Amino acid sequence: MEVIKFNLGGRFAFFKKPEVNSYLYFTYGNIHRVALLGIFGAILGYKGYNQMDFLKRYKKDFEEIKEKREAEYPEFYSKLKSLKIAIIPDEVNIAKKVQVFNNSVGYASKEQGGNLIVKEQWLENPSWDIYVAVEDEEGKKLAKALLERNFTYIPYLGKNDHLADITKVTLIKDVAEVNEFNNIHSLFLKDDFQFVEYDEFDDLEDNDINIFKYEEKLPVGLEEQTNKYEFKSFVFTNNTLQKANEVKTYRVEDKNITFI
Repeated sequence: MEVIKFNLGGRFAFFKKPEVNSYLYFTYGNIHRVALLGIFGAILGYKGYNQMDFLKRYKKDFEEIKEKREAEYPEFYSKLKSLKIAIIPDEVNIAKKVQVFNNSVGYASKEQGGNLIVKEQWLENPSWDIYVAVEDEEGKKLAKALLERNFTYIPYLGKNDHLADITKVTLIKDVAEVNEFNNIHSLFLKDDFQFVEYDEFDDLEDNDINIFKYEEKLPVGLEEQTNKYEFKSFVFTNNTLQKANEVKTYRVEDKNITFI
């Protein structure tokens, strides 16, 4: 197997959660699979969610609307959903900061003056190492575009004023599956691994390791009929792990990863 690896980062990122608390919009703590597929779609020139906008213009029976639309999914997701991706965050907890905006276009708010105050929670200086398996035609097209720095559209981190920095692009060949490992360096599905528990007789003082764990439900795909997010629980930890099912793990350079 070949894998294309690159570093993805930027000054800010905003991967908006569907839930809204008044006018405060929250972000996921890490980039997720659907957002990455959107970035890859921009690089390759595929259509996004706007291609589905005509659904909003038809107030008819759902089945009639269904016949009119070009695809069940946005083009980027339809073409790229089979890609295997691994994500290694540079930090356990990426710093977040709330930004405040004034929307004074007049029709934004019914309040006096027509001024709407919007708050968004942004990730600050996020950075991830991204691995993509180069197995099919779309994977090869993406690897070629990344290596040649040939992007159709400018990729961004969840919002078009958060430009994405893509650096250190490398094609890694002959990546093999491994069955023996102590830990997984990438984000992984919670149900795929279980923690190795230590008892009171284990001597951990000599290891001098601070165990960390990040866990969050992140979008893993799109639901076919509504294109709403589908979620699964992900974990990022340096704790010793063991497989809980038949998930495959790989050794890439000095990292143990699993694809999602």
